[in-house]
Amino acid sequence: LLDMDRAVERLAQARVQGEKVCIYGDYDVDGISSVALLVSFFRAVGISTFFHIPRRLEDGYGLSADGISLVAALGAKVVVTVDCGVTAVDEARLAAELGLDLIITDHHTPDEILPDAYAVINPLRPGCSFPFKGIAGVGVAFNLLMALRRRLRDGGAFGGQPEPDLREYLDLVALGTIADVAPLQDENRVLARFGLRALETSKRPGIIALKEVSAVSGAVSCSTVGFRLAPRLNAVGRLEDAARGVELLLSDDIEDARLIASELDAGNTERQAIEKEMLRSALEMIGESPGIPGRHSIVLASEEWHPGVIGIVASRIVDIYHRPTILIAMQEGVGRGSGRSIPGFHLYQALHASADHLVKFGGHRQAAGLSIDESTLSSFVRRFDEVASGELSEADLVPELLLDGELHPNDLTIDLAQAIADLYPFGMGNPEPLFLMRGLHVAGSRVLKGSHLKLLLESGGRRIDAIAFGMADRKVPDRIDIAAQLQVNAWNGMTSLQFRIKDLRESE
Repeated sequence: LLDMDRAVERLAQARVQGEKVCIYGDYDVDGISSVALLVSFFRAVGISTFFHIPRRLEDGYGLSADGISLVAALGAKVVVTVDCGVTAVDEARLAAELGLDLIITDHHTPDEILPDAYAVINPLRPGCSFPFKGIAGVGVAFNLLMALRRRLRDGGAFGGQPEPDLREYLDLVALGTIADVAPLQDENRVLARFGLRALETSKRPGIIALKEVSAVSGAVSCSTVGFRLAPRLNAVGRLEDAARGVELLLSDDIEDARLIASELDAGNTERQAIEKEMLRSALEMIGESPGIPGRHSIVLASEEWHPGVIGIVASRIVDIYHRPTILIAMQEGVGRGSGRSIPGFHLYQALHASADHLVKFGGHRQAAGLSIDESTLSSFVRRFDEVASGELSEADLVPELLLDGELHPNDLTIDLAQAIADLYPFGMGNPEPLFLMRGLHVAGSRVLKGSHLKLLLESGGRRIDAIAFGMADRKVPDRIDIAAQLQVNAWNGMTSLQFRIKDLRESE
């Protein structure tokens, strides 16, 4: 990684001279886990360190003049950003004026002009030869950690004492990587695979307490992280202060960790209620706007929306309408927006093409954030849809299930299901294989928990269970074709095959 050598030399110097180092992070799970990762490692190797995370509602995203001034006043000599900073040109200039050496670690798309910082570590920056460009912010931070450990070892810093075991930090790396929906390929796949095992066996009090309030025991999968662990960490950053999430992950006392975890759990419950009301409001706005069905994008704004939750609701709108969606929370003439995209549409590039109508923006292909003046909202809506219309065809607006193959009754074996399971972790960039199976007879059907379907299917003289989440309202004919994942279901010491159905239709 370009500039890594400069960064580790400066940090090694700070260690020797006893200088304070501030870790400055983002307020999402990628940022929270990155901060906890570096703080815990720096403390383990004798670097004096503290952390700062801006409040989403008061401070906004990333580096700010107020934040830089604060950490300078607290005595920092070096500032290491995680999951932010690559577009902070003005803030980097201020850091230099205040005598701070700024080391930026980030994975977001850089602008044409990089900040003039002591070091800028980002695989996406021009000239960086790091071979994998899809690494999450916590992955960049982990690479810094690895390089620093090697630098300290070469300098004799450990003096024959045991070095920090990097495997003990992989639980945090997996948490941030999976929560940020980074593609589970290349280096991410390795970090996630071994990190999930570390999450299962973690002795970190904060992880133990987080798993307890999330009702997680035994195996930990990507869906466990995405739908149980990460939302509770995300909620505190969305509604209050993400620093509590860092404090949870850094806690060395299980009772203190349980207290913080219960706060995060309560915050997640509050977030769910806010999200439900905002989704209802957004769907109502769409229903009352006759022009939206003819557009290739959806952009909505309201003064009643919570800026910390709009990203989640935007994702729900994308699931329903399959269009790139941006929701904007307006407050006193200024809007803060969050967007989510669909395959085939690069959201960050679309915002770049609409930049004349925005105050600022940043993000990735699939997710991005922005700020906007109310006076330019209408022009931005038009321009953004022009970009979407130019890049997306009508076919792009129809959701697709991409099938990996067709199964026949003789294919349904535990060996096949186990071979598929060996390809885990499944997620963005490494989806679980999806198969077509035709002409299944429905031998039984019942509703679970009011919203899920449990089916008993017959084919070729054998029966197999199937679960269809969220499909309780679907009409199920006697004979169906399914698009489904083949999985091993382990229960009470017994193993059996199970389909996880993604869609179904009546057989021809």
